[in-house]
Amino acid sequence: MSATESKIELCNMSTVSIAEPDKEKVSFHLKPNWYEKYAQPCIAELLGSALFIFVGCSSVIENVESTGRLQPALAHGLALAIVIAVLGEISGGHFNPAVSLSVYLIGGLNIILLLPYMVAQCCGGLLGAGLAMAISTPVSYDNATGGAFNVVKSNEQIYAAIIAEIVMTLFLTMVVCMGAVNGKSRSPLAPLCIGLTVAADILAGGAASGACMNPARAFGPAVVANYWDYHWIYWVGPMAGALFTAFFIRLLLGDSKIRILLK
Repeated sequence: MSATESKIELCNMSTVSIAEPDKEKVSFHLKPNWYEKYAQPCIAELLGSALFIFVGCSSVIENVESTGRLQPALAHGLALAIVIAVLGEISGGHFNPAVSLSVYLIGGLNIILLLPYMVAQCCGGLLGAGLAMAISTPVSYDNATGGAFNVVKSNEQIYAAIIAEIVMTLFLTMVVCMGAVNGKSRSPLAPLCIGLTVAADILAGGAASGACMNPARAFGPAVVANYWDYHWIYWVGPMAGALFTAFFIRLLLGDSKIRILLK
């Protein structure tokens, strides 16, 4: 072996011995700790739900009659798109127990986080509804029942309201799961699409049920305003819609990693 070849070999060996520890060091620092893996996502869900529901309740409480459903639709849709874009990288940007359920059922959420997410979202709903009450005038707050859902007035409206909540939540959770979780259809425009879906649902189905699609959005104002009439509809409908979404994606629409049949 010549002197030149020996020099090249020694250089190569030194390069390998220096590079390997650097890779290990980088991988060590990139590994998330318990706080980033479990606590931080729940905090993000709490804060995001509070901000979203605060804007949503405020838009309903101070809604101008001439705008009809347009003002709440835009407020809910824009607020949700913003909080998903800002906090989505930390928690996935659910801010909705129905969304968390559907994402879990298609394999996009660890079961350890499912219940903490739902608790955080409901607590965020309480916080957001309380903040909306704090900045509202008493007359407007009472007239709007604190932003709680009071569209259903009689038993004759129950079936229409439940069907509306199921279909609208199916639409919303389908967009979330296909646009943000499913590998084949995932898109960077998911936050915008989700926000537009909420706005479209409110404009289309607001007359039937109020277009809640989110048990945390119903729970917070109901507690703060102490208004519980037909409140169960806004849990049964969205959760059923989430189950339908999981069924369609697991069996028909999901990619090979999510779909359980015909792989």
